[in-house]
Amino acid sequence: MSVKTARTFTLPTLDGIPLVVPIVLTAGVLAAGVFDAVPKNMIGGLAVIVGLGMLLGPLGNRLPVISKIGGGALICLMVPSVLVYFGVFNANTLAGVNALMKEANFLYFVISTLVVGSILGMSRKVMVGGLIRIFPPLVLGTIAAVSVGIGVAMAFGYSFHRALFYIVVPIIGGGIGEGVIPLSSAYASALGGEPGSYVAELIPAAIIGNIAAVILAGLLRRLGDRRPQLDGGGQLVKVPSPEITPPAALPEATGAGRNHALGVLIICGLFVLATLLERVVHLPAPVLVIIMSVLCKLFGVFPAEVEDSVRGIYTVIARHFIYPTMIGLGMLYLPLKNIMGVISVGYVAACIGVVIAMAATGFWVGRAIGMYPIDASLVTVCHSGLGGTGDVAILSASNRMNLMPFAQISTRIGGVTTVISAAALIRVLEG
Repeated sequence: MSVKTARTFTLPTLDGIPLVVPIVLTAGVLAAGVFDAVPKNMIGGLAVIVGLGMLLGPLGNRLPVISKIGGGALICLMVPSVLVYFGVFNANTLAGVNALMKEANFLYFVISTLVVGSILGMSRKVMVGGLIRIFPPLVLGTIAAVSVGIGVAMAFGYSFHRALFYIVVPIIGGGIGEGVIPLSSAYASALGGEPGSYVAELIPAAIIGNIAAVILAGLLRRLGDRRPQLDGGGQLVKVPSPEITPPAALPEATGAGRNHALGVLIICGLFVLATLLERVVHLPAPVLVIIMSVLCKLFGVFPAEVEDSVRGIYTVIARHFIYPTMIGLGMLYLPLKNIMGVISVGYVAACIGVVIAMAATGFWVGRAIGMYPIDASLVTVCHSGLGGTGDVAILSASNRMNLMPFAQISTRIGGVTTVISAAALIRVLEG
């Protein structure tokens, strides 16, 4: 007599959690949006982006082809943007996300956490070596990007003026808030007209460049998997032993000695002090946060246990909140309707040419001066992203969030230099 064993049904899981839990909760949140019940505050915004990020991020990492060119980062960035373009999200849902991402500035909290946490988490030797060597690939990469971008655009019939000021410069200008907006004012002052009309012409190149940079970051990550000798895994400078641990390998931030409230205080306190100092030295607060964090690390301002508390917050954000942040970026910072009116083969080719030239130069120059080529390329290509938005997207696609301090230098300093140079040059050429 045979005995049949009963089959047990196991629910699909996501990082050990039954998948049905985030699915049901996310569906409930989106349904609440239909009835205008999503709170227009941080709670409503977090409910929307965290649920979608938990589902779309892992999905992107499992999709064929997509998983090799950005995976979860690309899906979390593009799918919400497409859904907004087709009107899937109603005004109430978007208002909740807007309250979190723009009014509460959750993006800056994420960036500040990654900057402060990664700087305090690396050795002084690696930090100083990276800061010194980041500028040669950045400068040469910018020169190459400008040259290639203009060349490709002119080959497709664009004028030098159009190629430089409306395709190349917006891509390397440091994003929309820090690049496109001041550029539009400078162009209006030099050429006449309203700044708003120039914004619509500048944004498409910046967006296409950012998408190209995210895809390229995914490809660079794949190259690193195949050629580990080229890959520092989030470490810029070659040293005898690895001294930076990628976020994916960090232990869970549950150490008994960690005070997470203190970690949040350090991160937010440094940003507030940087905002105060901005009024005196006239540098952007995100740049001053980098400088202050570097000085704190160099002079050992914080005891080891305090630095470890900051690393605890960094670990939580880097591991669990990057995909949700990307959802918010895709919904609010990536307007596809701006691209559709100007897109053409030549336009897209020129944008891609800028990004590839930037990345390739960073790769070879970084290799020549003793940096890990892939990591040097990733930091350099952040100069062609959408400011802090682009940095998060690019480093997420490459799983290199601990390169954020160097990426911010590339984006902020490179962007400010580009904006100032373009504003001065357009006056000279049109004067």
